[in-house]
Amino acid sequence: MSRATHCLAASCDDYRRLAERRLPRFLFDYIDGGAGDEHTLAANCRDFQRVHLRQRVLCDVENPDTRCELIGQAASMPLALAPLGMAGLYARRGEAQAARAAAAAGVPFSLSTVGICSLAEVQAASGKNAWFQLYMLRDREAVQGLLQQALANGCDTLLFTVDLPVAGIRRRDIRNGMLDPGWRGKLAKASQLARRPGWLLDVGIRGKPHHFGSLTDQVADPNDLRAFKAWLDAQFDPCVTWDDIRWLRQQWPGKLVLKGILEPDDALQALDCGADGIVLSNHGGRQLDGVSSTIRQLPAVAEALDGRLPILLDGGIRSGVDILKALALGAQGVMIGRPWAWALAAGGEAAVAQLLASLQCELAVAMALCGVKSLAAIDGGLLAPDQRG
Repeated sequence: MSRATHCLAASCDDYRRLAERRLPRFLFDYIDGGAGDEHTLAANCRDFQRVHLRQRVLCDVENPDTRCELIGQAASMPLALAPLGMAGLYARRGEAQAARAAAAAGVPFSLSTVGICSLAEVQAASGKNAWFQLYMLRDREAVQGLLQQALANGCDTLLFTVDLPVAGIRRRDIRNGMLDPGWRGKLAKASQLARRPGWLLDVGIRGKPHHFGSLTDQVADPNDLRAFKAWLDAQFDPCVTWDDIRWLRQQWPGKLVLKGILEPDDALQALDCGADGIVLSNHGGRQLDGVSSTIRQLPAVAEALDGRLPILLDGGIRSGVDILKALALGAQGVMIGRPWAWALAAGGEAAVAQLLASLQCELAVAMALCGVKSLAAIDGGLLAPDQRG
């Protein structure tokens, strides 16, 4: 992305448009799309617009302070980069680039089990300890091996995804040929790649190897992404219960955060299982279409936990104002997924850094215009009277 184009990006929507121009269709749809008719995907953003803040005036709001602690880690603002599968295909060695931007901005970065870069590569690139995301696999020895790999690379925070016993129906992936291993799918993807020669050279050729860096010892040929996918699809375990989470708690000595909690009862179960935090998430609208948006669920979950577990809200965050709304409704922080993927695809590390700086600035401005200058002062009093629960 040229410097001039880079400077024109002033919002998440701007980065999304730039990413769409750069990525092959099947890759753009993979990160941009949701499950079913994408009603929940749309609601995640739309319902933020229905939360109204109170503007306060004549308050001392000089130098608003966005610094905080997230899951025991100091951060420049209450935001972390969520784990995203295959982010190393959005830009050359994409996870490493994004991790560097996050480290420079002073916020946590989370690496997906199905990231292209390994945890060792990400840690080396950023000089910081990334969070690591993991699924419960049928092969518990593989789970233990990944836990040991994370510990060996200095990771002390595990994000464990609990809302993917089976994969949701993602129609964009069907329409663009991404899931079709036959000749029709191959032709469709080849046609889409041909329309993006810049990506093909920079990422497709210069960005190799294109394997799941944390899983290279699980299949015979690490460079065969189809073999990886077949292995992973067979490993998703629909039989996982809360007893398995208790087993995981015994295996993992670091901080354990359960990602994919949406209901108050499940949040209380997470507390009972010894979790150190939860990510309130509907998987970005990519699993069960028709469930509530995360911002709509947040007040009930926050009330049930009553401060006993930190809540990170995932889904629909597109601005610093959204971050403020989430904090006012009971979250301790937020995670962003698609926004950093769009920025990464649009302009690599520099664009992710610019996105994070913009979000922090927007949060500080929103705080000032609501009459507060510290995160500790953000509570339900910042909300319009009819929205305080």
